[in-house]
Amino acid sequence: MNQTTVLEVGGLNWASSASAVEATLLRRPGVFAVAANAVNQTATVTYDPDRTSVAELSKWVRDCGYHCAGRSVPDHVCDPMSEPTGTGSAVRHAPTAAALAPADGHAVHDMPAGHAVPAGRSPQEMMGHGGGHGGMSMDAMVRDMRNRFLVALVLSIPIMLWSPMGRDMFGFTVPAPFGLRDDVFTLILSLPVIFYSAWIFFDGAYRALKARTLDMMVLVAVAVGAGWLYSVVVTLTGGGEVFYEAATVLTTFVLLGHWFEMRARGGANDAIRTLLQLAPPMAVVLRDGEPVEIPTADVVVGDLLLIRPGGKIPVDGTVEDGNSEVDESMVTGESLPVTKEAGSHVIGASINTTGTLRVRATKVGSDTVLAQIVAMVQEAQNSKAPGQRFADRAAFWLVLVALIGGTGTFLVWWLVGDSVQTALLFAITVVVITCPDALGLATPTAIMVGTGLGAKRGVLFKNATALETSARIDTVVMDKTGTLTKGEPEVTDVVAEGIGEDEVLALVAAVERESEHPLAGAIVRYADDRGLARLTLDGFRNVPGHGATAQVQGRRVAVGNRKLMVAENVDFGALMARRDELASTGRTAVLVAVDGRGVGVIALADAARETSAAAVSALHDLDVEVVMLSGDNQATAQRIAGQLGIDTVIAEVLPGDKATKIAELQRSGKKVAMVGDGVNDAPALAQADLGIAIGAGTDVAIETADLVLMRSDPLDVPIALRIGRGTLRKMRQNLGWAVGYNVIALPIAAGVFEPSLGLVLRPEIAALSMSGSSLIVAVNALMLKRLKLPAPPQPQPSPQTPAPTPSPTGPR
Repeated sequence: MNQTTVLEVGGLNWASSASAVEATLLRRPGVFAVAANAVNQTATVTYDPDRTSVAELSKWVRDCGYHCAGRSVPDHVCDPMSEPTGTGSAVRHAPTAAALAPADGHAVHDMPAGHAVPAGRSPQEMMGHGGGHGGMSMDAMVRDMRNRFLVALVLSIPIMLWSPMGRDMFGFTVPAPFGLRDDVFTLILSLPVIFYSAWIFFDGAYRALKARTLDMMVLVAVAVGAGWLYSVVVTLTGGGEVFYEAATVLTTFVLLGHWFEMRARGGANDAIRTLLQLAPPMAVVLRDGEPVEIPTADVVVGDLLLIRPGGKIPVDGTVEDGNSEVDESMVTGESLPVTKEAGSHVIGASINTTGTLRVRATKVGSDTVLAQIVAMVQEAQNSKAPGQRFADRAAFWLVLVALIGGTGTFLVWWLVGDSVQTALLFAITVVVITCPDALGLATPTAIMVGTGLGAKRGVLFKNATALETSARIDTVVMDKTGTLTKGEPEVTDVVAEGIGEDEVLALVAAVERESEHPLAGAIVRYADDRGLARLTLDGFRNVPGHGATAQVQGRRVAVGNRKLMVAENVDFGALMARRDELASTGRTAVLVAVDGRGVGVIALADAARETSAAAVSALHDLDVEVVMLSGDNQATAQRIAGQLGIDTVIAEVLPGDKATKIAELQRSGKKVAMVGDGVNDAPALAQADLGIAIGAGTDVAIETADLVLMRSDPLDVPIALRIGRGTLRKMRQNLGWAVGYNVIALPIAAGVFEPSLGLVLRPEIAALSMSGSSLIVAVNALMLKRLKLPAPPQPQPSPQTPAPTPSPTGPR
């Protein structure tokens, strides 16, 4: 079975450099797919674990000339990777990934298990533990780019002054020092610029050509190298017009633009960096009853952890002792603390707020929810949307066009009678201005920001295609039970006759406490919420399929359906009409008799989630049609739809027919998203243009879906669509700018308008223009962070028909 991993790939300075890693790895045995990303310095690789390993993949990345410490994982994870050794030494195996949501072990995707560590290298070194993630090295890369720029800037100024252009433009008359010719002096000054500042261009070009691909580095290296080598030849053969100032100023401007651009696109990775820093570096483990502090990376499954108030939970686990409230907002996006007690599941990196907990570790390393979220977001960021795949192909051909265009420009100007120097300047300008870095950054940066926005709200896009598809959705189909509703019955109405409502509820609750029926539990919870006294009983008798009877403080109480009341010879009179009215709206009506007389009707129904109505309203604001799909009868489905304002109801649908209903909507020309949480939703999720799984749903639903909502909140559906639309808008803007820029700039750079308009671009101005174009693309993508998303709502009572005498707290 193929596996997918995210590798750290450090040193991808330019967006187009990712193609060298992709081209190299795809030619290796056992590698099926590679998607590298210069913005977050990682690569997603799908491979056959029987033919290769993470260690070999990392070695091949290093063979490309880039840094790779192994898998890109959260700082608290220590998963050794596979590497055969002759020592026979082994370390503990990393567990197979299995969890997205802690309560049910939902698998997102498989991660490779750990194996032996090469001799002399610790697991931390192998995995880059403690800052090995590619995004964490961006600051160092930015500093390196700044230093190279400063060296080029400082030396370019005197080179410019002592160049022919400087003499002419600035009237600079100071002779070169030490009696040197101007060209010899500027050659000496240019050496640090070429062999330090500009060396990354030549190194990058070599890597690209070695990988049999073309990228921006090839163009910049050709432009800088051609101008400088031509000048060296002229200097060594007696002197003449040279272009040292063009080569060095070109280098300076490219480095300046890229320094600013790297700082800008570094901000696109804020979401991942935030996630990586969530888990605590240390954990308190109980050893023989005594607390011992150890690194989180050393926690193993089965360890008993002590979590004090205010402390972070280091790994996923199950509460064995204690009661507290845990803030999970940083991981799941859930705004309110969640109550935890013995048996509750807890998520690593969440914060314990009030009481002390003892937690048994159940998932560590790459199996934790945090690691799975990071992996999912990284894979989504590295995946390529259809628009990006087009941009990547276009970037490759644009490099080829630039090289051919530069050569053609040189030949044309030389053949029409201009000097070699003039022809070479035009050719260098064409090569520089056509650099496709903006085209390479156009979509990845927008995708990075979009998936990061989603991750902060617990909206996890599995890939870039899902992000792009979400922008085109015009119809959302929602499963009713468990998605729009809570999936459990709640009391909606209490009707009493002859005695008080609270008395009816207290008597019924006393009987139902002895029953295991789901409806009984709902009535008991409702009575407890109203603070009613608990009455004693005896003689409890369960009547299967009918109800139950008992003696409650000397009174015979019968609770059940019509058949039980017929057997008990109870006449309900006018109450029966009220019972039929409630049943006709999809509610389940429970009859109550006391001492042989009908005294009440209690109606129950599957209540809507607190945010379902707001979710439907938000979807309507986006001009999206909302369809409810349900296996329940039409009356029940219509009741919920009426409460929530849903446009269309498709009821009484068998589980196997859900996908068919989705297909029918698609055939009518709709772009359909399906939201569901159960096994029977999986075919429909796969059929839909966009499958959206509620995070508390089943393994199968989450595996099949394109998008996972960690908070199990339908209000996150319009949030996802809004993020998708904003991201697609930025992608289109960036692609339009990158393509339009090249269409306009290329003929100007080639000198097409020089004879008629006198419009000429020098290489230095072309470099500034090219770098500015890349910077504009990066900054425009970062503007997506300003997308307005509603804050997570506070829970509100579900929309229900009010009972005649509502309780202070209202029905839940």
